[in-house]
Amino acid sequence: MSGLRIERVVTTGVFELDGGTWDVDNNVWLIGDDSEVVIIDAAHDEKPIVEAVGDRNVLAVVCTHGHNDHVTFAPKIGEHVCAPVLLHPGDQELWEMTHPGESFRRVTDAERIAVAGTALKVIHTPGHSPGSICLHLPEAKSLFSGDTLFAGGPGATGRSFSDFPTIIDSIRDRLFTLPEDTRVYTGHGDGTTISTEAPHLAQWIKRGH
Repeated sequence: MSGLRIERVVTTGVFELDGGTWDVDNNVWLIGDDSEVVIIDAAHDEKPIVEAVGDRNVLAVVCTHGHNDHVTFAPKIGEHVCAPVLLHPGDQELWEMTHPGESFRRVTDAERIAVAGTALKVIHTPGHSPGSICLHLPEAKSLFSGDTLFAGGPGATGRSFSDFPTIIDSIRDRLFTLPEDTRVYTGHGDGTTISTEAPHLAQWIKRGH
């Protein structure tokens, strides 16, 4: 894991679902070293992502879920850098809304995505969407949570394809079982830690969203 680093690129665009539109800033995460990298959530704007990659070999473009703001440029960047685009098949329908007819490689729970002498472990965490995943990097005590877990609570579940009890189950049973000092790198906004969020689970359940 020597030389491993985590880089953030923030891109700005529009999230669209159920006839609504929202202006959003997305965190795009690059995990790798000086020679190779994995991209998490190629959102909104290809140029700053490609610039951050530089001349490194891209091993995969991973989508934490199929909402348009997280997959905007995934196929284009995948083609540009000759890397597979990975998405859980549970989000096939959401993917088709943005990229009809475009293919992706199906990623599965517990799959490991190798990079820079280590590996990201896929954790299927449905709720925000049926195919939402998080990516755990144990050696770096890091979790890339997409829109499943944020500072202050779970991702939104008030739209199509989402379910609040399901996201609570995913967070409780699959994320809050990770070491408390795990840093959480989120799909939007500032990060957090497992130890910061876990004590508030009962409050989230009580408020119901």
